[in-house]
Amino acid sequence: MRILRRHALGLLAASVASLGLSGPVLADDRLSVVATTGMIADAARQVGGDLVEVRALMGPGVDPHAYRQTRSDIVAMTRADLVLWHGLYLEAQMEDFFGDLAKGRNVVAVAETLPRDVLIGHDDYADKFDPHVWMDPDRWALVVASVRDALIATQPDAADQFNANAEAHLAEIERLSAYSKTALASVPEQSRVLLTAHDAFNYFGETYGFEVLGIQGISTESEAGLNRIGVLVDMLVDREIGAVFVESSVSDRNIRALIEGAAAQGHTVRIGGELFSDAMGADGTYEGTYLGMIDHNVTTIAAALGGEVPGRGMDGRLSAGY
Repeated sequence: MRILRRHALGLLAASVASLGLSGPVLADDRLSVVATTGMIADAARQVGGDLVEVRALMGPGVDPHAYRQTRSDIVAMTRADLVLWHGLYLEAQMEDFFGDLAKGRNVVAVAETLPRDVLIGHDDYADKFDPHVWMDPDRWALVVASVRDALIATQPDAADQFNANAEAHLAEIERLSAYSKTALASVPEQSRVLLTAHDAFNYFGETYGFEVLGIQGISTESEAGLNRIGVLVDMLVDREIGAVFVESSVSDRNIRALIEGAAAQGHTVRIGGELFSDAMGADGTYEGTYLGMIDHNVTTIAAALGGEVPGRGMDGRLSAGY
């Protein structure tokens, strides 16, 4: 299978080159950057500013664990000056492809540069780390720095501008981190339980002191068995947990099963809100940026679990009020 993928990539690269499209195609001097996730694309836009043109392969509501590159994706990456992907097994279906692409292209796995002592391992995946580092703004700042370094390596003469843009964006992330800590500390200690569709919030839990429970594992490719759902239903009832959360990029089928199971035992559980786990909000919205994504999650969680938060988040920019 890997040989076939390499062969397909080689044929496509050759066909693109034959059309005269092997290099960047922008009419101006901007760098052409392709990023896998919206979060990485946002970092590239914030750091690159008007010196870059960024395309995200995975839009709102797209699950990166299951995503496979399309023909148009391959063409875009072949033509780009720089390809940024997350790594840490997030884009599980594309890892072999990126290994092949990196042999002849400028390809950087930005989260793979993080020190291993800031990453969370997982018992179910030997030698693998939880990839959802963006759930902690302090860790995500390290990824933004990796994006900055990749841009500087690609266009060294723009280093001053990239550094200045990165410094400004990192200051905003630091402010987001401070807001998140204050908002989530207002949740009563006994209510700091976050139950979601899959295990995407471990960094959130470690950073803010929440017990985090996912119906599925750290990858949505894992399956949730009836026994797992039954155990969680019993836990909801026994601990009188009244709110669970759905995710924008994951089916709510299992969450609905939990709610129905608790109801059958006479316990009411409501949906506390929809969280952005593996993808950001709609393009062109505040929630479609990294700052807005995390602001939304933090404010939604804190409000649903009894905390005190501003009506529309950190800067009053959230589209939904609380």
